[in-house]
Amino acid sequence: MSSLSPVQIPSRLPLLLTHEGVLLPGSTMRTSVDSARNLQLVRSRLLKGTSLQSTILGVIPNTPDPASDAQDLPPLHRIGTAALAVQVVGSNWPKPHYTLLITGLCRFQIVQVIKEKPYPVAKVEQLDWLEEFPNTSKTREELGELSEQFYKYAVQILDAVSLEERFKMTIPLLVRQIEGLKLLQKTRKHKQDDDKRVIAIRPIRRITHIPGTLEDEDEDEDNDDIVMLEKKIRTSSMPDQAHKVCVKEIKRLKKMPQSMPEYALTRNYLELMVELPWNKSTTDRLDIRAARILLDNDHYAMEKLKKRVLEYLAVRQLKNNLKGPILCFVGPPGVGKTSVGRSVAKTLGREFHRIALGGVCDQSDIRGHRRTYVGSMPGRIINGLKTVGVNNPVFLLDEVDKLGKSLQGDPAAALLEVLDPEQNHNFTDHYLNVAFDLSQVLFIATANTTATIPPALLDRMEIIQVPGYTQEEKIEIAHRHLIPKQLEQHGLTPQQIQIPQVTTLDIITRYTREAGVRSLDRKLGAICRAVAVKVAEGQHREARLDRPDVAEGEGYREHIVEDTKPESINDTTDLALPPEMPILIDFHALKDILGPPMYEMEVSERLSQPGVAIGLAWTPLGGEIMFVEASRMDGEGQLTLTGQLGDVMKESAHLAISWLRSNAKKYHLTNASGSFDLLENTDIHLHFPAGAVTKDGPSAGVTIATCLASLFSGRLVCSDVAMTGEITLRGLVLPVGGIKDKVLAAHRAGLKRVIIPQRNEKDLEEIPGNVRQDLSFVTATCLDEVLNAAFDGGFTVSTRPGLLNSKL
Repeated sequence: MSSLSPVQIPSRLPLLLTHEGVLLPGSTMRTSVDSARNLQLVRSRLLKGTSLQSTILGVIPNTPDPASDAQDLPPLHRIGTAALAVQVVGSNWPKPHYTLLITGLCRFQIVQVIKEKPYPVAKVEQLDWLEEFPNTSKTREELGELSEQFYKYAVQILDAVSLEERFKMTIPLLVRQIEGLKLLQKTRKHKQDDDKRVIAIRPIRRITHIPGTLEDEDEDEDNDDIVMLEKKIRTSSMPDQAHKVCVKEIKRLKKMPQSMPEYALTRNYLELMVELPWNKSTTDRLDIRAARILLDNDHYAMEKLKKRVLEYLAVRQLKNNLKGPILCFVGPPGVGKTSVGRSVAKTLGREFHRIALGGVCDQSDIRGHRRTYVGSMPGRIINGLKTVGVNNPVFLLDEVDKLGKSLQGDPAAALLEVLDPEQNHNFTDHYLNVAFDLSQVLFIATANTTATIPPALLDRMEIIQVPGYTQEEKIEIAHRHLIPKQLEQHGLTPQQIQIPQVTTLDIITRYTREAGVRSLDRKLGAICRAVAVKVAEGQHREARLDRPDVAEGEGYREHIVEDTKPESINDTTDLALPPEMPILIDFHALKDILGPPMYEMEVSERLSQPGVAIGLAWTPLGGEIMFVEASRMDGEGQLTLTGQLGDVMKESAHLAISWLRSNAKKYHLTNASGSFDLLENTDIHLHFPAGAVTKDGPSAGVTIATCLASLFSGRLVCSDVAMTGEITLRGLVLPVGGIKDKVLAAHRAGLKRVIIPQRNEKDLEEIPGNVRQDLSFVTATCLDEVLNAAFDGGFTVSTRPGLLNSKL
């Protein structure tokens, strides 16, 4: 206030008791109103009053006394400040309360309290006037320029009515406060000058914050890291193109504020470029004899696969700059495709890295993301090279046949450049945006089938078939690798458990039906767990019997229990003494641990009626035997097919029935009414059991024809014969695939004779010698030869109707 006229206050004032501070003349204060007296004062005087006089209150400083009664008026300070209520703000929730903005006018002295309720009213005497004093204006201006501080001794100043007394009390305080503020300002100015000198001495750096804080230390560390990063870029052996990109990016990084999001992206990019093994590689251990021994020790059988690996090693030994071939191991699960890849890396002395491609449906997983996207990162190929730290590792691309496709692109198409020996020396990841040489990487892909691999990708890989194992091979694998591994994992020794080969054969034939050995491994693990329980209980009982506090009679009772109760390998409540070591696993122990056999030989039972034949099918899990059943009934010549069949298999069924109808007179095949028209007044139903499994393919053609021939001739197909082959409308038998897997399936099922197409005879060379000795093979070029081999005595029947079912 520069100039104010003297203010005359009323002689009677309502009193506002406040405990939030002392209001001095000329100052403004906000105070809350929450007591009953103050609330009633606001409602009666401020909210209902309309004149200026009604907004003038007497403000008395009040210190609340917890011991005083709230109904009684507390002792009042005799000096107060007349104030003008400038603003009233209130609310009724959660309880009524108001906030007042009041401005002090002048001092007053209470002469007499006229009334106390509902709010106090006092007769007052005005003590001073609001006037300006020129000799104090300079001090007030200096104080206002520096800061607004809280006045000490506020009550004493309020009580000082005389101007002389007030000056004596306030001016020393103001002078002291002014000197302190000037000293603080001077100190800050010196510190800023010192910081400027330090900044001038330092190298030119970005100034993005106030110097002298903790952030300055973080900036020093970041700048040191950038210097180290720049040094790594200069000393790295990356190609010229990559080096130019890094130099350009490091220059941008120096000029970029740390607060920018691109700063972290650029720094991560440069750190990746420095860490990549552009020219760092391992030296191959090219010892063919040692490699052959290592492969033979790690893997039993798989001769074709090990032969191809040794060929690669031999060529590598003769020519060091050989580009890495792209091998693809195709076979059913559990045959050791992944473990062979590890053995190849171990043989070469290279680093090994596995990339799981099953379910990948985004091409960015292979090629990486462009750095313009948030959260961008390199693809799995570049990330794998960073992980192994060398540029010539063995990369295992697992389950390459299970790649997906989505709106984010086709990852199989992105692999074309990776797996092309003529192009992968210049592979460009979207994140790096510079070429990286992948020609020294040995890529090994695994797949269960080639049917789902795109032809373009399949053309870039060398396919090596890894078929399933024979029973003899499984037995050798179990005793060479699986059983020792399970014993080690379960803390057992050969002195505690013995699994004869006969028992292993029972597990293979009665409890597993697979091409690989994973289920066999799990069954062996279940046996080891059961034996581990018996061994642990036996150790506890031995310790219990060795205790001196065990009575002799109690030990005798355990002997009696063992002699009178037959022991069960899984009986955890048996109190008998521990069994003698080693525990021998026989068929009774197998039944006790694994339960009843899951697979029994049912071939002879299924072929006890005409109209049933055994086919051979290929699945990604290996070969399987497949039953085909047929029946006929009176009808209108309809052919019904069940068993969740595909279109190709349905066509094979129509081909088979058409061929039989056209050759019915030749083989004297008639329907129930004796007509050579097999579908006249006759319906035929073909069923392929295991209806929940989808079946398709041309290989069932000869099996369907044999099944229908058995149905119409009334003769039984030999119970030990299985067959496979595609047929034509003229009765020719065409070659099919998966011969080795199918033959192994027939061998597992205990069959003795297999009928295959003539043009598949060359595939019999892949069959192990012991399997060829157990089976006899019949090669056929037409359905006539198939039928002659499928029935005892051939399929030539008598021309006399009465002897239709007799054999010649």
